[in-house]
Amino acid sequence: MVDGILTLRAPSGISGDMLVAGLARMLLLDAVDFTATLSRIGLPELVGSAEVIPKRLNHISGWGLRVDLPPAHEHNSLGDIIAIIDKSAMSETAKTLSLTAFNLLAEAEGAVHGMSAEKVVFHEVGALDSILDMCLASELFARLSPATFICGPLPVCDGKISCRHGLLAAPAPATLFLLQGVPIYGIPSAGETVTPTAIALLRAFGASFGPWPPMILRREARVYGSRTLPGVPNGAIFAMGEPYPEEFSRFYGNCQD
Repeated sequence: MVDGILTLRAPSGISGDMLVAGLARMLLLDAVDFTATLSRIGLPELVGSAEVIPKRLNHISGWGLRVDLPPAHEHNSLGDIIAIIDKSAMSETAKTLSLTAFNLLAEAEGAVHGMSAEKVVFHEVGALDSILDMCLASELFARLSPATFICGPLPVCDGKISCRHGLLAAPAPATLFLLQGVPIYGIPSAGETVTPTAIALLRAFGASFGPWPPMILRREARVYGSRTLPGVPNGAIFAMGEPYPEEFSRFYGNCQD
């Protein structure tokens, strides 16, 4: 969409799989096109491993990402990830976006563990599901190519997160590092609301943060993740639109005076 405006509102948080599902819905991809896009990553085990499916929560329809991957316990360095992306059939823009996201994540993990980004070994993040989220979301965002991407402030809360390093306080250390400079607010829930993959992608995509942008709404989708948080509105809203025509902008501006 020329001069397209994309906005994301995530009152219960955001994850990589939610970004994939939401971007796919903004593009209105069918199953064949989605699978073809996934195949461009170049890893045979990823082909046919995910699909965007209808999902309901509290009787409200939305969408989610179903992922069916073989068990993987890969330990990938940043160099391994770069090699996978370089050899892929992804668009050059998508390669740049995914490499930027992985570099941001490596920088965050390095800061957390007291080492350089080049020496970071990805465990959970280096597994197939995270490569899928990072690369597929980047390919979809590159294809959507919005002129403006605005995200609402991101929710955080206390609680604990179970990972390879044991139990950690929420937000996860890498997430907290990447949230620097991002507007956040507390919600009455517990656990992980923003994943490291998601915030790395938002930053790689150049998201700005603020209220709903003025636009003519053309497309919307409600997306659910794999967790349900009590006490808060669940699901993320993706919306796509275009700027007001000039004559409407003048009228709208006069009404605000």
